[in-house]
Amino acid sequence: MDARLHTAHHPAMTERRVGLIGAALVAIGPISLALFTPAMPSVVTDLQTTEAMVKMTLSLYFAGFAFAQLICGPLSDAVGRKPIILAFMGLYCLATIVAIFAPSIEWLIAARFVQGVGGAAGVAISRAMVRDLFTKESSARIMNLIGTMLGVGPAIAPTLGGITMEFFGWHATFILMLILGIAVISIVYLCQVETVTRDMSRLQPRKLISSYAFLLRQRYFLFSSLIIAGSTGALYTQATLLSFIMMNRVGLSPTQFGFAMLMQSGFFVAGTLSVRLLMGRVSAQRLVPVGLTAIIVASISLAALLRTLEPGFFTVMVPVGIYAYGIAFVMPAMLTASMAGFPHMAGTASALTGFIQMAAGLVGGTAAALMGDTVLGLATIVPLMGLGAVTSWLFWRQLPEPALANAVRN
Repeated sequence: MDARLHTAHHPAMTERRVGLIGAALVAIGPISLALFTPAMPSVVTDLQTTEAMVKMTLSLYFAGFAFAQLICGPLSDAVGRKPIILAFMGLYCLATIVAIFAPSIEWLIAARFVQGVGGAAGVAISRAMVRDLFTKESSARIMNLIGTMLGVGPAIAPTLGGITMEFFGWHATFILMLILGIAVISIVYLCQVETVTRDMSRLQPRKLISSYAFLLRQRYFLFSSLIIAGSTGALYTQATLLSFIMMNRVGLSPTQFGFAMLMQSGFFVAGTLSVRLLMGRVSAQRLVPVGLTAIIVASISLAALLRTLEPGFFTVMVPVGIYAYGIAFVMPAMLTASMAGFPHMAGTASALTGFIQMAAGLVGGTAAALMGDTVLGLATIVPLMGLGAVTSWLFWRQLPEPALANAVRN
């Protein structure tokens, strides 16, 4: 049974409202990540631990975020979008309280893992909610609006996190996250209208496994997800590396690092605004090669500059910014494509895409950390992810869009 409810049934859920609610849901994950990164070197000293252990707070956050999407997406297909978001965001807030009072690095790592689990619902369900109500160019416009708002949050977060860290200590960054979590719960409770009908039969384990297996067999879905993984996944890989490179190697303070990250987020916001202007004349899919070109330029620059020059603000952040600019051109079309033809399992499709994306960030960050030298890790792993995104697109562009009738047969 197709659980979608059309926009005509929900006149209040306009493109703008869905975009703003979706932006709030999607942004909580990256903001929770970015607020904490300026504090990471200080946590090493304060909790008398090692750099590797502090990096685990990011790795386990990614792991919780990635795997929980495989659960919350299908749950939202069966139970409804709104109750699952509220439940998972409640879990996020509880984990954040634990992090505020964490007495040791082990407690902080555990809290960050559960925080990632709670925050996962935002990414998986927001995309599914868009697919419930809109398709093609309408969907791409909303994804672009979500991307614009998504860029603003992480643009401010490192700066805010750095200032908060210097004046109030790293615990205060989690107080900001708690306030954010409560705000998202309030927005969803007051403003979101349910977009699917409840169908508990969707929770049958065999049917769920069959749905994931079905999606993984769809090459159109798989390659569009791999394009997202290679592009956006690189941002998450960079998040595990940039604070240590910019603060320990380049010598920036937490506040200076926060302002430095405006280069990345500023380029991303500029990209989303460029896409918004162009989409009135050019389809979202035709903008993807422009974004991938920027990603390749950035990848080559990182690989070359960081192997020949000592890392500095411009040699690191300019290529990182160009990479982010390219991502803004890739995401609207690819997020829409990853759910094309699967309205009956939009939550499941969105969850699997999100899992692949976050898993790429986790694997990339772990691989870079295992290399020992964070600069070499940035110069090697991120360019390889960019190459993976371009290669996946070369395969994807030759594939026909899946027929709705074939998708619904499952």
